[in-house]
Amino acid sequence: MKLASLKAGGRDGTLIVVSRDLQRAVLAPAIAVTLQAALDDWDVVSAGLQDLAASLEAGPVEGEFPFDPAAVASPLPRAYHWVDGSAYVNHVELVRKARGAEMPESFWHEPLVYQGGSDDFLGPLDDIPVPSEEFGIDMEAETAVITDDVAMGTSPEDAGKHVKLLMILNDVSLRNLIPGELAKGFGFYQSKPSTAFSPVAVTPDELGDAYGDGTVRLPLITHLNGEIFGQPDCGTDMTFNFNQLIAHVTKTRRLGAGAIVGSGTISNYDRSKGSSCIAEKRMLETIEDGKPSMPFMSFGDTVRIEMLDKDGNSIFGAIDQKVVKA
Repeated sequence: MKLASLKAGGRDGTLIVVSRDLQRAVLAPAIAVTLQAALDDWDVVSAGLQDLAASLEAGPVEGEFPFDPAAVASPLPRAYHWVDGSAYVNHVELVRKARGAEMPESFWHEPLVYQGGSDDFLGPLDDIPVPSEEFGIDMEAETAVITDDVAMGTSPEDAGKHVKLLMILNDVSLRNLIPGELAKGFGFYQSKPSTAFSPVAVTPDELGDAYGDGTVRLPLITHLNGEIFGQPDCGTDMTFNFNQLIAHVTKTRRLGAGAIVGSGTISNYDRSKGSSCIAEKRMLETIEDGKPSMPFMSFGDTVRIEMLDKDGNSIFGAIDQKVVKA
């Protein structure tokens, strides 16, 4: 099942069910008006949404219309909770190596996470507004899950049943603002503007055997200005899977229905697969040449992030954005 939120209908959008080939859609107001409303009562309404999705796959349904990615917001246009991990520790190791810093051993045993702003997500085709190119504009291609209610103290073994939907995302980062913020010892804020998520969120069964044990096992493909930038495999070198991330963030608190948990930048030790962010590319240049040569993004630059199934079909639709001056 694939779900999306039309921009029309208020701040939380209007829930629609989308066909598997991303060509057709139908409103779901009789079942749930918004995706958040569906997640709030998932055990009750998900069967009705699945029935509607099955009808859409079987043939024409009353009220269907062509699916337009430009007309949708992120599946959750705003969320009560958005926490992003750094599940690919080789990426963190690379960052520290580039600046000559040793990585603490604990990073291999306990996930890094930060809680991001979730009141103003960008749509998958929305421009990325930034006040200045001097901020060091970067994309970060990631995967994410949406949960139902998760109790405090949930174990990794029990966390998987709480994953209801999956997405891909562009976690925009302003690299030149990060060092100053982290030096204050209080985390990201100005350096992490609005995040964009895929046109649709999908139930885990849509990925078949490419999702299991809290891990997506497909490449995530990033294009920068129309050229392939990276296609690392999400299931390779993922130190902490989503089940482990959920267990980590619920150590001292609950997660409410609609909480989004991100993977962090996808990164493989096999550098032939490319990268999911410019910062990693610059780190590799620094290690090899003593200094980076690739610039961060400029106004007018574009980024496209997409995941294809084994038959070459888009699973989530594409995030396709342009950087513009705010």
